[in-house]
Amino acid sequence: MIRKIAFATVWVLDQDRAKDFYVNTLGFEVQSDERLGSFRWLTVAPKGQDVAFVLMPLAPNPMMDAPTVAALRALVEKGVMGPGGLLTDDVHAAYAELVKKGVKFVYPPKDQPYGIETILRDDSGNPFSLVQRRK
Repeated sequence: MIRKIAFATVWVLDQDRAKDFYVNTLGFEVQSDERLGSFRWLTVAPKGQDVAFVLMPLAPNPMMDAPTVAALRALVEKGVMGPGGLLTDDVHAAYAELVKKGVKFVYPPKDQPYGIETILRDDSGNPFSLVQRRK
């Protein structure tokens, strides 16, 4: 029986730049950075968490031809491929810290029925919901 999620794919325009953003800006840690021939398996996660993001490059590969890559790249660059949400204990503090680091946000923190939320964009333009859940 399946017991948990191991990883989720985040499509990135440049793996090295994405690694720098997730590690040095968001404070994630690298869980895996392996070469499999010309393919690079790069995963990152918040410290102490075992579910990771695979920072997947947008490049032709055995599962995607060049036209598919181009279509997916256009969607990522447009910022419509929201890969998920991130949790924080203090969204206002996280927002202030990340703004100082140059992170782009869609809007500042605001009250929602489920908590306080803001939307940040990674270095490739992917939007992430950053939420402080209600207690």
